Parts: sequence; C-alpha cells; structure tokens
Amino acid sequence: KARSPPLSVRIAQAGLDWSKQRFMIVSAVLGLVGLAIPLLIGAGILAALGLCFAAAFGLPLWILKFLKQKRETKFLDNFPDSVDVIVRGIKAGLPLLDSMRVIVADSPEPIRSEIRTILEAQAIGIPLGEACGKLYERIPLAEANFFAIVISIQQKAGGNLSEALGNLSRVLRERKRMKAKIKAMSYGLAYGLSSYGYDIRVADEFK
Repeated sequence: KARSPPLSVRIAQAGLDWSKQRFMIVSAVLGLVGLAIPLLIGAGILAALGLCFAAAFGLPLWILKFLKQKRETKFLDNFPDSVDVIVRGIKAGLPLLDSMRVIVADSPEPIRSEIRTILEAQAIGIPLGEACGKLYERIPLAEANFFAIVISIQQKAGGNLSEALGNLSRVLRERKRMKAKIKAMSYGLAYGLSSYGYDIRVADEFK
C-alpha cells in the first residue's frame, strides 16, 4: 500500500497556500464548533465528542481530498492544450522557456501556477528537468509524470522536443478520451442496473 504523503504535500496538492500550522488551527476551530453545537442544543456529550472528532479530523481531510480531485480534473482538462502551445511555440522558433511563459500568460489554473512554479525554480538554478519532476509531487497524475520525463530526457540527451511533445499530446488526448468513455460506460451500466432493479420490483408487485 502506498504511503500517504505528508500533510504539507497534501495541502499543496489541494492548491492551498497554507502552512501546516494554519491547517491545524482551522481544524481545531472546526472541532470546537463541532463540540459546541451539540452541547448548545442539548444533544449530549457523546454526540458532541463525535461531531467534534469528525469536524476536527474527518472534515478537513475530506476537504483536502475534494479540492485535490477538483484541481486534478481541471489540470487534465486543459493540459493537452497547454502541451500543444509549447509544441507550436517551439515549431515557430521560440525557446522552450519562452513557450512555457506563454502558458503562464494564457492558460487557466491550475496549469498557469504550476508552470510558473517550474519557471521560478529554473530561474534560481534548479535544472529544468528536475523542476518539471517536482510537478508530479504537486499533481500526482501519470500525465504530469509523462511531461516531466519527456522534458528531462530532452534536457539530458537532446533530440526533437517538438516531436516528442507532439507525441505526448496525442497520448494525453487519447487517455482523456478513454477516461471519458469509461466514465460514460459506468454511468450507463449504473443506470441500466437501477432500471433493471426497478423493473423487477414492478414485476413482483403484479405477481
């Protein structure tokens, strides 16, 4: 079983610019609110303790998970287009970093801030391949890892970057299409099963 990432990483993956201390303070406040409400309405100490625990520990972690999933969905929706921007820039003669700056200027969040973070890391001396590798820590998706691998290999071994990124863009779009197809099939299966169950209940009533 994969280890759960540290709290600071989970906060970053949710897109929050919070310290661990701030997260813990907010969690403690939610816990106190969860403790106070049942006591004020006379629900009893057990209910108060249960709601306090859920508000202090369960709710904050659920919010982090929800924000992380929402952020990753937005990333996947726009990432192939962003890779295409880099490809077109390189083919037009722009350096890789300038092409990435176009993304910072024009792309939606969270891609804009993630590419900006990569550029800022590169500006202070971190190799571009390594800076791109950090993207996977903040956006733990295979698509982000593919991008980091392509950039890292190009930085070390050279080669036709526009062709490599063009191939990556096609892979990303195909993965996106397959995920959408699987999601649609899952919805269809769930609807079919629910309809089947309803038909059985109706048939039983007329027996």
